[in-house]
Amino acid sequence: MSSRAHLGKRITFFVGVILAFAYVFPFFLVFVNSLKLKYDILKNPLSIPTTITWDNFQQALEKMNFYRSLTNSIIITVLSVSLLIFFSSMLAYYLARTKKKHTKYIFLILVTSMIVPFQALMIPFMARFAPFVSWNNRGALIFFYIGFGTALSTFLYHGFISNIPTEIDEAASIDGASDLVAFWKIIFPMMRPITATVAIINALWIWNDFLLPRLVLTDESQTLPLSTYLFYGQYSIEYGQAMAGLVLAVIPIVIFYLVLQKQFISGISQGAVK
Repeated sequence: MSSRAHLGKRITFFVGVILAFAYVFPFFLVFVNSLKLKYDILKNPLSIPTTITWDNFQQALEKMNFYRSLTNSIIITVLSVSLLIFFSSMLAYYLARTKKKHTKYIFLILVTSMIVPFQALMIPFMARFAPFVSWNNRGALIFFYIGFGTALSTFLYHGFISNIPTEIDEAASIDGASDLVAFWKIIFPMMRPITATVAIINALWIWNDFLLPRLVLTDESQTLPLSTYLFYGQYSIEYGQAMAGLVLAVIPIVIFYLVLQKQFISGISQGAVK
């Protein structure tokens, strides 16, 4: 048994190394090509640069209007994620603690809605909301993100809350606390791991989203993913600058993930997916 267990660990380690390489290699390739001249990229994009240049990053910063785009991305992502956490956590608490038939149907509808891709709803969605919203409006984009992200966030919170004993709620009620007070002062602090999980999942999606901001925003309020599109012209592509722009766009969200990764793993292991 010990030899089989040792062999199993080796196989697991080998598979993990392969998967890690498969995930890391594209990012490494993008970074390497961001340090090359355009000729070197076209000649061999897989080669190590013989001449390292940082001009691509300087040009990318200017062409992307990086700091304005970064500010827009931060505002949209932070507000969207914060509101998703606020509304989804309360909705999940209500659905998990209220044992009635209508709450089961609401939760079932939310879960079912997750299987419908945005691309299938894009045209009727834009046609329906066009008379009611002002395009090039970050508030409208945040409103859309809340609508599309509530189902998954509520599902994750619901699975975690279901594992919290109801005796805690009963004890708070005996002490005179209302449901709202019990939730925010007792239950919500216990949900820190799953809150980090919800924050990371939604932040990754919202930060990297291209299609919905492309439909709603214009150049003045563009996000980082939209600004990287500026390097792709009709007749030519600035590959080096594009790679540098991608590196600059992904660094903030990678830092955010690294800060919360322990809480993210804890949230998954403690019932984020039930």
